Amino acid sequence: MSEIPSDLRFADSHEWVSQEEDGVVKVGISDHAQEQLGDLVFVELPEEGATFGKGDACAVVESVKAASDIYCPVGGEIVVVNEALADTPEIINNDPYGDGWLFSVRLDNADELDELMDADGYREHLAED
Repeated sequence: MSEIPSDLRFADSHEWVSQEEDGVVKVGISDHAQEQLGDLVFVELPEEGATFGKGDACAVVESVKAASDIYCPVGGEIVVVNEALADTPEIINNDPYGDGWLFSVRLDNADELDELMDADGYREHLAED
């Protein structure tokens, strides 16, 4: 069973969100998602300063199996991207909830966090897949 930290929120599309500071969240993909993708070989991150709506495709991860879009789980402006992933995308496979984070977003609407699943809800979502 995939690791699912209780302090994170999750989107249906397998992104996680962590509250970092007031109005800013960190985003990555879940342990389940990286397991399904397999060994990651390339990550295309959004540009800092770009804005996305909730659910917009904003990044791409490529594995030896396939390329997969990453969706912005909340709307807002990209304020920081994880530059380390450009040279070592496999960090996501090794530490999806830590050093394998993708980007940080300054929220347009903090209420969107309430629309994401908690760890138990995400566990149920995975069981339904």
